[in-house]
Amino acid sequence: MTAGGNLHESVLNAVGTDIVSGALAPGTVIRTEELRSRYEVSVSVVREVVRVLESLGMVKPVRRLGLVILAMREWTILDPLVVRWRMAAHPGIQLRSLTELRVAIEPQAAHLAALHADAAAAEEIMHLAARMRSAGRSGDVEAVLDADIAYHRAVLRAGGNELFASFDSVVAEILTGRTNAGLMPRFPHPEALQWHFDVADAIGAQDPQRAHEAMTKIMVRAFDEMEDAWAGETRLRTD
Repeated sequence: MTAGGNLHESVLNAVGTDIVSGALAPGTVIRTEELRSRYEVSVSVVREVVRVLESLGMVKPVRRLGLVILAMREWTILDPLVVRWRMAAHPGIQLRSLTELRVAIEPQAAHLAALHADAAAAEEIMHLAARMRSAGRSGDVEAVLDADIAYHRAVLRAGGNELFASFDSVVAEILTGRTNAGLMPRFPHPEALQWHFDVADAIGAQDPQRAHEAMTKIMVRAFDEMEDAWAGETRLRTD
């Protein structure tokens, strides 16, 4: 086990991953003393881990019993931590669910951005599209990822809808998870890079229909690229 401030994060990730993977199934009871002994950490570290898991709806302390593991329907399913753990435990299933959600949300976010983005926001989105294309041409995968995350974050925020804006951390986890799992193409397809420019241009031109159509193309391609990742996998039950 690591030392210092990393103790809490290490134990939290271990227990969270065990819950989402099913190693700790719904209804299982664990005691804080068991966690303290298993991970060789202090009571204060365990208490902080339990506090976070409880806030995520993953465990419920029951007096004189212990910590009861809760079913997925109780979880804060779009919290970045839960998304990250599910991406590690069930990458195909999680990618399918999240990509389907992106297909529904991001074209509408682009539509709103074209209606409401100010000049500075529109300029930033175009700049990020250019950064992404430049990094793609040079083969710098990490720079492509950084620019792609920043680009989608900017589009989600530019429309002025706070709920869409809050989805940006989920998109970052999706894109990072795809890369870490080797599911993101090493070199972005030229069409995809162009579609990012098309969205940016439509936002700058205040053309919501064109922005929606171009972002839909990006999302459909992302969905198509992910199909192999979830082939043969079934959706997780929520009960």
